[in-house]
Amino acid sequence: MAGPGASGRRRSPAHRAAPRVPGAQPRVALAIALGLGLLAAVIAISGATSPVAPPVAAAAPSAAAPSAAARADPAPLRAAQVHLPALDVRSELVDLDVGADGVLQPPVEPDVAGWYVGGAVPGEPGPAVIAGHVDSRAGPAVFFRLDELRPGDAVEVTRSDGQVITYRVVTVESHPKSAFPTARVYGPTPGAELRLITCGGDFDRNSRHYLDNVVVTAVPGS
Repeated sequence: MAGPGASGRRRSPAHRAAPRVPGAQPRVALAIALGLGLLAAVIAISGATSPVAPPVAAAAPSAAAPSAAARADPAPLRAAQVHLPALDVRSELVDLDVGADGVLQPPVEPDVAGWYVGGAVPGEPGPAVIAGHVDSRAGPAVFFRLDELRPGDAVEVTRSDGQVITYRVVTVESHPKSAFPTARVYGPTPGAELRLITCGGDFDRNSRHYLDNVVVTAVPGS
């Protein structure tokens, strides 16, 4: 890959040259930027409503009744950390969402990756998407070596409930941003899958963006 910098590979500012997330409207949260091509799966939900339950007599207070805190809904699951043992990369994960322009907003810090909140929770059906910068003006960033992953390499994602989901890499691909396979990367899947995305390819000094995206696909496996 030809790119700027002393390494002859990659030296650039943070990138935001991603295709618009399908269905995203201004002020509607659904995105992914960072020079990534992204897509949020659209799920049609029935408009049917549940019948209203008949009123019931209030139960008498009891010492065994759960407290308000115990009755509170638990926080929704999210991806909390990603670990790439083959690359010696470990990063906490921030939440990523789309901006008013319909594209995913990148992590603020180049050394921290992010999880797309509009995608699947790791371990659940659908593609869970984790994106990170390849570099910054200061040098290599969290996913600088992402294209060095190989089929069979492990990717461990820790969820907010403490469960660690282990994936195995099946493909490492590079796609021009102008022809990003959005539906294939972000479309629904019958089982749990993981996508890791960053920038790659040649660096365009005029636009200050890389021309490609590196996309790693992984599936659950010990």
